Amino acid sequence: MARIITISREFGSGGRELGKRLADALGMPCYDHQIIELIAKENGFDERYVANMSEKSIEAAYPLTIAHTFAMPVLPLMDQSYRVAAAQRRILESFARQGDCVIVGRCADVILQEYHPLRLFVYADTEHKVRRCFARAPEGENLSRKEMERRIRAVERSRAQFREMYSDSKWGSRESCDLCVNTSGREIKELIPGLAAYARCWFDAAEKEQAD
Repeated sequence: MARIITISREFGSGGRELGKRLADALGMPCYDHQIIELIAKENGFDERYVANMSEKSIEAAYPLTIAHTFAMPVLPLMDQSYRVAAAQRRILESFARQGDCVIVGRCADVILQEYHPLRLFVYADTEHKVRRCFARAPEGENLSRKEMERRIRAVERSRAQFREMYSDSKWGSRESCDLCVNTSGREIKELIPGLAAYARCWFDAAEKEQAD
């Protein structure tokens, strides 16, 4: 079975960078923005539209019993947000079937649960999330600290609501992940050797258990 690692992360925690560096260390492909590109291409949408689509709009438009599956055929008259979510499931499953990989975000840990992924949740305290967001803000963006904190809370609230469509487990809870990684006050690259070693041991143990 493929070795799949999913990365859920708080906004500003460095989860995206961690996923890419971890994938490089393990010799795996990392899927992040490529998911958005493929969804946009498949549906003829602009990539910015897919990236910025309100996750709440999907939940509001469809009952949870439908949103949990996203397996029904996509019809031309379906709402665009539903088409994006259905395409996302198909694309993630396609990546998983191709082999070892790291997938950042998109509720991959829940969607791909039958592949038994190693589920990481990356978090940090507010101070370090704010610092990282300011350091990576686009040139010309001049948000105050309070505005940045509001943005962080809004994004995380949206991610938590998005997860609710797929799972009854709480976003970021210990029960819904295999390893929580605190990046507060740490350079992401310093954490990678230990995480790579942990991942190898985790998969080796899982494969041994299956063989037994």
